[in-house]
Amino acid sequence: MKKPRASRHKSYLHTIKTEIATMENAFVRLESRGIVFASNTLAVTSACKMDLHLFPFDTQSCTLTIMSSVHSSDQLQIRPFSDASFLTQSSQKAFQTQGEWELISINMSNNQINFIGDLRDQLIFRITIKRKPVLYVIDFIMPVFCFLILDLASFFVSSGVKEKLGFKVTLLLAISVLLLLLKDMLPSTASDVPLIGMYCVIIFTLIGISVLETIFLSFLMDRGKESASVAPMHRKSALSDAVKSTEGPADSVSDRNEAPLTADALRQIIMEFQVQNQQQKKKSLSWTRVAKIIDLVFFLMYATTVLLFLIVLSIAWFP
Repeated sequence: MKKPRASRHKSYLHTIKTEIATMENAFVRLESRGIVFASNTLAVTSACKMDLHLFPFDTQSCTLTIMSSVHSSDQLQIRPFSDASFLTQSSQKAFQTQGEWELISINMSNNQINFIGDLRDQLIFRITIKRKPVLYVIDFIMPVFCFLILDLASFFVSSGVKEKLGFKVTLLLAISVLLLLLKDMLPSTASDVPLIGMYCVIIFTLIGISVLETIFLSFLMDRGKESASVAPMHRKSALSDAVKSTEGPADSVSDRNEAPLTADALRQIIMEFQVQNQQQKKKSLSWTRVAKIIDLVFFLMYATTVLLFLIVLSIAWFP
């Protein structure tokens, strides 16, 4: 009995490597009509160009063309063994990479082309597969989205600006570490930037802008505290000098006569200090009011930008 013989062929088409392995069958089938059936096992390993713009919600389509480069259609006829629905169902049962990919359909078309003056049969299979995005959504998209929600929630924190700034900086560092740890999970492409890359970059930029806004608010609040703390020191020193001038010994009658005048001047100085104190409080309150208005306006703009970004991204990801 003749042993099965294996042969391997390699072909290169459009810079895509295709490796073919065939296993010849030692048996044939002879029917009463005189028709002889012979079948060989053919294993094809090929690669096709992938469009990663919608990663990880992408659907890839690859084509596999079978055509003889030697025999014309009169000498060799290429016909499909079954229809597309049967081929799709049987292939879905035999599909091995069920973890990340899902086989959607296998469509085929049979036609003839003119190849170097001869008509030759051509059988084209179009294979459509879809990526299962559950792993990427749980490990990557949801953590980054949670950081964005926490940054929005930080605007409602009632503590001081310093604590809010520390919280937002912690969020920025956390998303930076997450991007470094999960960068190996993302596909690398030089022709187009995937939407998931834009998703990460824009969220990182939004959190960075939020940190800058908090730093600016801290600067305004510090200016208000400085204006409120410097003025009482000057008023205290001037008031102590005035009190010392009235507590001096009255050596003559003229000093006794000038005492009421000095008391009136002291009361006038105190009134001026009170007016200055009110003015300084107004300045301090004005800085605080400006900081609160800026924080409110920035929050409205920030929330609107985040909402529009998520809507546009959802439309682009799920057209």
